[in-house]
Amino acid sequence: MQVATSSGKYSVKHYPDNIQSWKKEGNYFYFYTSETILELRVISDKIVRFRYAADGTFQRDFSYALSEKLEESPEFFDIREWPDSFEIITTAIRVFVARENLRITITDTEGRIINQDETGFHWQYYLQKGGKIVYCTKLVQEGEAFYGLGDKPMDLNLRGKRLENYGTDAYGYAKDTDPLYRNIPFYYGLHNGIGYGIFFDNTFRTLYDFGKERDDVSSFWARGGEMNYYFIYGPELLKVAESYARITGTAELPPLWALGYHQCRWSYFPDKRVKEIGQEFRKRGIPCDALYLDIDYMEGFRCFTWSQERFPDPKGLLQDLSDQGFKTVVIIDPGIKVDPEYSIYQELVQKGFACKRADGAPMEGDVWPGKCVFPDFTDPKVREWWAGLFRGLAETGVRGVWNDMNEPAVFELGTFPEDVRHDYDGENVSHRKAHNVYGHLMSKATAAGLKKHLMPNRPFVITRSAYSGTQRWSSVWTGDNIASWEHLWLASVQCQRLAVSGLSFAGSDIGGFIGEPDGELYTRWIQLGAFHPLMRTHSASNDTGFNQEPWSFGPEYEAVIKSFIQLRYRLLPYLYTTFWQYAAYGTPMLRPLAFVAQHDENTHDLNHEFLMGDSLLVSHVSEPGMKEKSVYLPEGTWYYYFNDQRYTGGQAVTVPTPIEEMPLFVKGGAVVPQYPDLQYVGEKKIMEMILQVYFGEGTTHSILYEDAGDHYAYKTGQYNLVRFKQTSEPAFFRLKKKFVGRFEADYTHHRVRVHGLPFTPTTYIVDGGEAKPLQPGHLQNGVVEIALERKFEELVIK
Repeated sequence: MQVATSSGKYSVKHYPDNIQSWKKEGNYFYFYTSETILELRVISDKIVRFRYAADGTFQRDFSYALSEKLEESPEFFDIREWPDSFEIITTAIRVFVARENLRITITDTEGRIINQDETGFHWQYYLQKGGKIVYCTKLVQEGEAFYGLGDKPMDLNLRGKRLENYGTDAYGYAKDTDPLYRNIPFYYGLHNGIGYGIFFDNTFRTLYDFGKERDDVSSFWARGGEMNYYFIYGPELLKVAESYARITGTAELPPLWALGYHQCRWSYFPDKRVKEIGQEFRKRGIPCDALYLDIDYMEGFRCFTWSQERFPDPKGLLQDLSDQGFKTVVIIDPGIKVDPEYSIYQELVQKGFACKRADGAPMEGDVWPGKCVFPDFTDPKVREWWAGLFRGLAETGVRGVWNDMNEPAVFELGTFPEDVRHDYDGENVSHRKAHNVYGHLMSKATAAGLKKHLMPNRPFVITRSAYSGTQRWSSVWTGDNIASWEHLWLASVQCQRLAVSGLSFAGSDIGGFIGEPDGELYTRWIQLGAFHPLMRTHSASNDTGFNQEPWSFGPEYEAVIKSFIQLRYRLLPYLYTTFWQYAAYGTPMLRPLAFVAQHDENTHDLNHEFLMGDSLLVSHVSEPGMKEKSVYLPEGTWYYYFNDQRYTGGQAVTVPTPIEEMPLFVKGGAVVPQYPDLQYVGEKKIMEMILQVYFGEGTTHSILYEDAGDHYAYKTGQYNLVRFKQTSEPAFFRLKKKFVGRFEADYTHHRVRVHGLPFTPTTYIVDGGEAKPLQPGHLQNGVVEIALERKFEELVIK
């Protein structure tokens, strides 16, 4: 097939011919044509890796994405030969490799097609830049929807879209802008109730077409490297997400304070202004745990320095903030100022650690400090050196680091020229291959440095650019957004998409980074942000002087904003438990409705609703002046959070949306653990854990995870898992609690608050003891409230 253009940069497309031989080595299968080799590796019963050598020679098998803990554990696999294909079988799937052309068809054990090649693997020589462009095309199944790919600012269902991964500083991006900052080559397919995933582990510029060019064909390709992808079978989409985390790794638990509220601005300076911000939070009683310092804290934007004029006593300042309960997070960019008197620059150049152009000259580009050079984070020696630089910040009292501009971004150029060379852990490659992992590896080195120098405290890292696997060490945010209602909508879909793409620890710049929100927009954004794993206000108000703190919009809005930040803090044990599920299993913290009700086709194109964890269904007010909103509820029983009104799922319901509320529902049968009000994590000992219990018929399960909230003792068993089981009937409520663990929590009591009892209760029984009458004090606005010792195991209400 001739596809050469007038520029002559592309060549004829090539396709595999007939299989001539094959062999099996353990759980690897090799199929040989006259030129091409297919390596098929059975990793588990539901995960299969496909790797192609177009001209018979495989490239180095190396990945920055893979978890070091990835284990091969198929229960059973075998191969059968048929006249037209080879069939590799596991206990869950069948993989057919066509003898004629290596085309792949994957079915379940009952023969239902899960995924099927169209032309399958093919390639062409990239005449202009070298190497090959590698392609894979697949048939779109009837009604198929596609999800994932990181932070794409568009509808969750990607059907009909053509997209690209090439990390880009997209200042002030709009809906459908592509590409953006992150490079996550992982997507889902869903059809006929069957979910699967494809992780295309290739760091070159990668592209995806989900039925845009031809509505019955999807494809993905890369302008270099190998066709190397992992197929993941669910059939549940959440199981696909967990298997992807098995491949690319799971997050570590963050310090609990990192799940609190963060306040950031470009820029808070001098030190007096930073103190004023902290004092204002405490004076107004608005909870906050983290304050950020943007580039103006540095001496002339030189990384790892402090401005002598603006921050003459950084250690004293950070200690003062710490005494008030604040953790300080500082920005560190990759651009190192060209300055012979600057020790970091001297080391970088003398050690040969800077990125170089093809002719050997240092890669120089303008960023905030002016002319800069840039560390080559693909070199392990550079990563180790970079990690060591964080000792001084840690000793000063810094508790978190914010990596920005690491796509990498360069003024005027946009990013590095493609001829820039990188070590790539000993491979020596061009920027074409290293671009999409530059920020990924910068944040990895940053996290390693903080982890070492903050020990025993857990580090907090936030990065703008990322590749698959970044979740192992960093959080992310959605980048330079705008103060607009459209961007409030984008914040919701981007954080949902990031969550199912492996990066749950994500948030947006609340209120918008660019521009000035009014009080209504900021309040509605705070309401949404209260249910994102990362909750941070950030604004580019350096030039305008506009203030974007929770009290900036007048007392009416401040009261509502304060109430939702307080709600966030009450929900910390629930949020931390949800993070534990993510860290332990890779379960997304935010779950689009299509991921929790995939057999309900009404959910496949929904964008507004998502679950935060197992039990909270969240929507957001998406337009100014909105008085009510229609919200789709999946099957089950749901309670409106603010008045306990009960709804039956499987339908859309309309709820009022006064400024004091947002569409928030709790799943029937859930136990939602809560703290009392806090101003910051660690403000006081938690002496009582509140259990908000919602009546649900049948058997339901909930869980609470708890540990010290910092340090690493949890890795040696210092944690608790508290499991709740509710078995209730129309005139009978029973809650059982099972406790396992070795962590000594402070609280000694639970305050159990039971919502939605469909009968008039008269008595309660604790641990099989005598029935006690319910007193008037036990009943408050239809909620039964009972104080119990922490050791209780069963509560029955009749």
